[in-house]
Amino acid sequence: MVEKVEKVAEKEVAKKAPAKKTTAKKTTAKAEVKVETVKKTRATKTEAKPATLADAGLKVAKTETKPAPKKEKTVKDAQGRVYATGKRKTSIARVWIKAGKGSITVNGKDYESYFRRPILQMVINQPFGITKREGAYDVVATIIGGGLSGQAGALKHGISKALALAEPELRSVIKQAGFLTRDSRVVERKHYGHKKARRSFQFSKR
Repeated sequence: MVEKVEKVAEKEVAKKAPAKKTTAKKTTAKAEVKVETVKKTRATKTEAKPATLADAGLKVAKTETKPAPKKEKTVKDAQGRVYATGKRKTSIARVWIKAGKGSITVNGKDYESYFRRPILQMVINQPFGITKREGAYDVVATIIGGGLSGQAGALKHGISKALALAEPELRSVIKQAGFLTRDSRVVERKHYGHKKARRSFQFSKR
């Protein structure tokens, strides 16, 4: 019994005794402060303007706009000539045609004395023959480059183009004959190991 009384007394003393203070270590944590900068956008008041007068509620008077008259291209120069350029092989012909008696001058000479071969004279007169305009135009031409055959073809090409410009209704006839197309055939170049473009050297067996 005495032991029980002592234990009870010890418990009461323990209750009355002040509790020991526990010193906890203070940990200082660095607080990270995030500063958020918010850009304040100034609200600009923009009033939507009406795109047209009709959107604004105004009456618009309808005006009829007449199409502008088309300007005719001036084909003839101050002297009444029509110019065209003709090409064939390496020849270039500058051709002027004018209403006249049918004379053809090439590089300051009459075409019959410049082109002596009748076949070349026939080639030059072909555009006038298919359009039935023989003796209706005078032709003055300056030709450079190439030989007589190429120069005659270039002159024929130039006359055909000039006739199509002078009288547009003749264009279909000249085009169907193929006179407005530039003949692109030229001499093939010489190749290595050959005497000419295709010609080989003479073969010698011994």
